[in-house]
Amino acid sequence: MTTRPIKRSLTLKGHRTSVSLEDPFWAEFRRIAKDRDIAINALAAQIDAERELETGLASAIRLFVLADLKAQLEGAGN
Repeated sequence: MTTRPIKRSLTLKGHRTSVSLEDPFWAEFRRIAKDRDIAINALAAQIDAERELETGLASAIRLFVLADLKAQLEGAGN
């Protein structure tokens, strides 16, 4: 697993785009999509639609992953 961001391709609303994410963020992003039974492109499209204009997609995905992990910790009573 590398700590350097790796460019990954996604399709949002029928258009190809790419995001640069570190392996740990990408792995958690894929896990969240799987846990929610949603395609990773669909989850990325949701995040894209909800992000602030000044926030890049990769940053929005990282923040989404962080929020999900925090929610899991709070749900576990930590």
